Amino acid sequence: MEWSESWRGAFRIELRAEAVNLAWHGWPVLPGTYPSGDGWLGRDQVEASGPVPVHADWRERIGTLPEQVATWWTGGSYTILLATGHGVDAVEVNAELGKRAAVALRTAGAPAPIVATPDGRWMFLVRSGGVVREDLAARGVVHRTRGEHITLPPSPARHGVVHWRVKPQVCGWQLPEPGTVLDAIGSALAVRHDGLVALES
Repeated sequence: MEWSESWRGAFRIELRAEAVNLAWHGWPVLPGTYPSGDGWLGRDQVEASGPVPVHADWRERIGTLPEQVATWWTGGSYTILLATGHGVDAVEVNAELGKRAAVALRTAGAPAPIVATPDGRWMFLVRSGGVVREDLAARGVVHRTRGEHITLPPSPARHGVVHWRVKPQVCGWQLPEPGTVLDAIGSALAVRHDGLVALES
């Protein structure tokens, strides 16, 4: 999908407002490159793989006050990146597993903010810390933590827009412990495995 100058201009205010709101709640947000026909623009070079921080010294900018965050989006419609490992981590899974884990969390009364990307990835936002069990990692569960970043809504992507499946407001901006989400994912995988076994037997 080609994102024109007029589109970026129209969304600049929305992206800026959301970035400031996230920073006001203590989330370490950063401006990221945006999609174009040739790659991801916003730095001196074009990135082919996906959005990256606009500022080369982004690690030193983590924790910037909301007032300064606002100035970053004044001149550009950048994507919104979250620097994980600084109070907020992300547990990433595919959409099918994400849906089942979200149901398990909701049933347990422990919803988590969930980000979904147009390419079918779901990211459960959790408090920083913890590690993914080897059995879950082997099934494609990824823990995004210090030194990494993810894209937050309403950022543009190559084939759509990153969006919330569960907004942080639903959880009162309270993040669950990583283990709570990982247990829900493990339960969702176990239910899926048992169901397949039952169908095959």
